[in-house]
Formats: sequence, C-alpha cells, structure tokens
Amino acid sequence: MHDFSRRRPYNAVSDFVDSHIAHGRAGKVAFIDPDRSLTYGELLARSVRFANALRALGIRHEERVALLLHDTVDYPVAFWGTIRAGSVALPLNTFLTVSQYAYMLSDSRAAALVASTPLVESIRPALEKLPHLKTIILVDAGDDKPDFPGRDVYRFEDVIAQASGETFTAETLSDDVAFWMYTSGSTGDPKGVKHVHTSLMATAKLFGQGVVGIHEGDVVHSAAKLFFAYGLGNAMTFPLSVGATAVLWPQRPTPDGVLEVMRKHCPTIFYGVPSLYTALLAHSGIAKGMGSDRLRVCVSAGEALPAHVGERWRDVVGVDVLDGIGSTEMLQTFLSNRPGDIRYGSTGKPVPGYETRIVDDKGHELAAGEVGELIVRGPSAAEGYWNQRAKSRRTFAGEWTYTGDKFRRDADGYYYYCGRTDDMFKVSGMWVSPFDVEAALISHEAVLEAAVIGKEDADGLVKPKAFIVLKNGYVADDSLLEKLRLHVKETAGAWKYPRWIELREGLPRTATGKIQRFKLRDEDTRTPPDD
Repeated sequence: MHDFSRRRPYNAVSDFVDSHIAHGRAGKVAFIDPDRSLTYGELLARSVRFANALRALGIRHEERVALLLHDTVDYPVAFWGTIRAGSVALPLNTFLTVSQYAYMLSDSRAAALVASTPLVESIRPALEKLPHLKTIILVDAGDDKPDFPGRDVYRFEDVIAQASGETFTAETLSDDVAFWMYTSGSTGDPKGVKHVHTSLMATAKLFGQGVVGIHEGDVVHSAAKLFFAYGLGNAMTFPLSVGATAVLWPQRPTPDGVLEVMRKHCPTIFYGVPSLYTALLAHSGIAKGMGSDRLRVCVSAGEALPAHVGERWRDVVGVDVLDGIGSTEMLQTFLSNRPGDIRYGSTGKPVPGYETRIVDDKGHELAAGEVGELIVRGPSAAEGYWNQRAKSRRTFAGEWTYTGDKFRRDADGYYYYCGRTDDMFKVSGMWVSPFDVEAALISHEAVLEAAVIGKEDADGLVKPKAFIVLKNGYVADDSLLEKLRLHVKETAGAWKYPRWIELREGLPRTATGKIQRFKLRDEDTRTPPDD
C-alpha cells in the first residue's frame, strides 16, 4: 500500500502509465472509443511526445492546460502528457455555456487549451477576454485549420508527430498540484479544486480496488464523463491502476448509447448516475446484463439512488448497484455500499481509508438518527480552492472536509442522504429532505423524475413544491396529482406531501446528473404563490 501522506519525489504518470511496460502490458488495449483503440505502449509513447510538445511550445511547469475534449482515446494522452510535463491538467465540462467557459478559463489563467474543434469554435466569442490563453491545440481539426487571432494554433496530431520521443517526466513532488477540477455547479458558481499527484492513486486503491474490486481482466464503461471527478476515476485511474481496459463514449450518455456499448464490448463494470439508471429501466431494451453477459457490478454516484430503483435494477438486470457518494473536493467515493453489504436506500458505510462524521452547526458530532452535515477526512482531500480563500477555510478545516451534504446514520452504521445543507427546509417545525419527497414521487409508476424545493405559501409558511417529469402515456390531470400527493403522504410522511406540483419536460441538472434545485428556487421566487 502506498504511503499517501509522505512527501517525496513522485509523478503520478509513473504508476498509471509507465509501470505497465515493466508488467508486460505494452500491447494490451487500455482505451477504446467508437473509432479507435489505444494500447498501454501507445499511451506511454504518445504521452511522452505530448509532454515534450508542451515544453517545446513554451508551456511552463505548473501552468494550467485546459482540456475541453470529448471522451476519446486522445483524452488520456492529453491528460497524462500534461501531468508528465509538470503542468497542471484542467478537464472542463463539455456541456457548458460560453460565459461559463470564459469564467473558468479566465479564473484559472490557463496558458493552453486542448480542445475538440467544434467545442473551441463555440467559445470563440470569449477568447478576446482571455489574455493568458496563448496556445490552442485542436483535436480532429481538418485541413482548413481555423484561425484564432492572437493565439498560436496547432493540430493535436501535428504537435505529437513533430515532438521528441525521448522519455521525459518532470521532477515533481507527491505534494505538487497535478490537476484541477471545477465543481459541478449544483449550488452556484463552480470553484477550481486543486488536487495533488497522490490523490489519484489513493482513490484507485481505496475505492476502485478496495470496494469495486477492479482487476486486470476487467472491461469498464462509465456513462459519467472524464471531465467529472467520478468519471475520471471510473474510466481513467481505476482501470489504469490495475491494467484493465476502459470503453469510452464521446457522445452525451443516453440509454440507447449505453446499451450499444454494453452489447458491443460486454463490459464487466458499469458506472452511472441515478437519473440514467431510472431512464434505462424505462427503456424497452433493458434486460439481464444490459446486453453484457460478463457484467458483474454496477456503481452509482452523483446523487443518492432511491431504494426502489436499486431493487428494480437488481431484479431486471440481475446485478446489484453499489450506491455511494463522493465529491470533487474528495475526488472520488468515500462512502459506499459494497458487494455483499448492500442496503438499498442508504449510501452505505465509509470506504476503508476514510473517516466520516455527522456534525451539527457548531461541529459537535451527532448521535445515530440525528440529521447533520457530513464531514470526511482521507488521503484524497484537495489542497483547496483556487483563489477562494474564505470558501477554502470553510470547507477544508484541518484534516476534515465539510461536504455540504446532510446525512443521518442508523444504529447499524449505514448512512442516509437527506439533501444539501441549503436544500433542507422545515414544515410545521419538522425538517424535510427534498430527496425523501423526490424518492417517494418517483416510486410512483407515473413519475420518471422529480425535484422538490421549499416554497412559501400566502401566509409566509414554507411547504414542499414538486417539479415532475411524467413517463410516456401519463397525463397530469387533477386525479393523478391528487394520487401523487396521497402517495407521498403514505410513503414519506403526511407533512411532506407537495402542496404544489408543476409538470416539466425536464429538470435542470449538472452534467454529472445532480439536480440544480437552486435554479428551480430562483425561477420560483419570480412566481407569486398560487393559493
């Protein structure tokens, strides 16, 4: 086992890329996308060339290199090449707006951008406000390479082909920052989270190997993308830590896309988010193994998995779902169910190597059954937020990281998610977790998705309001809405039923699948009470 706390010369690329050659895996496939594959030997050679290319282009040690890429075999080359060079890799969400990209690229002062050509075209209007961004490297650029005035523009394949192939790895320390990830924005503006070189192997050893049980013979597919901390572990560091193979999907994850991958490549491990598991269960093509007769474990994170979804998945697909919780700040999952120890509806128990507590507003630990904020400590905690001193001090308190998530723990030591600290509200003096009401709503046969917020009525009292997406074939008439209210009363508690129910075609979510309740609250404050 690695000593993750000892400060020493270390570059993460040595474990995740270089070590496989000594283990005889040079010819083994590491990554597969719909068009290409990449062996471990090719990953080593191309990451070396990309590292040398960055140095030749004048990208310095510790400068940020933003990655705005779809999930293809180019992604690991750019990510590990940047880290090999001693620069800081900065994966960016591919589903954002121009203003959000402008904010992140400006905030990070990224010196270079490696981007899929269509994606960089979408942020052209923001480039004039980014004085630090000097270099743009385009993936999949055609013969007519686009011009970006004031920037040096290169083709990804050209810089690799022209770079030196001489093995080179920057002299970094275990405590050096290797990469950043911006928070998903489920509660507002994203924050740049700084992670050191050892964080990657810590999560791979403790959760990937210790809980999921990933091994060299596995083939994995993660619907969660590589720009997301959850996806980065699932499809990058976990398989690379043991010499397994990851199947990448560059398009937006849909039930059709997932089932296509499962049938073609027969993965042994699948990672998803609760909303995708729900959508897959509603798909006509769902069956045992999802098309893979080798599927042995499924994993969920992003938000809590409702008990009935996990139970139905086990019944229909024949494989259990390991529901857990992680965060960008902790990089990966630190609280989880595990094979042979699953309690659906709970988030399981602490991953060995992590310690968790539930505390009140003053930091005092609470007894079983009481609801408070979850705090965690472990070797993958981030160094802090970039240029957010006050928020860093609030979140990273010594060895402990404050998650902003409300939990309770039962007498058997299982943890139950109750919502974000700023999502909780009281009705008739009693706390209401939006998640409890949402879980009750989607357990009804008519409801596909649900989100719940607190809303003031005409008397200024806070009551639950629900936003729902119905399954095909159902109509939101008065009879159905009344049935839904009664269903929540019987399932979650009489005081928790939604006084208002609003039909939606979709819910605002982050790219990681988390419901953005703050957006629903913001929209709702502009609407007067209707009772």
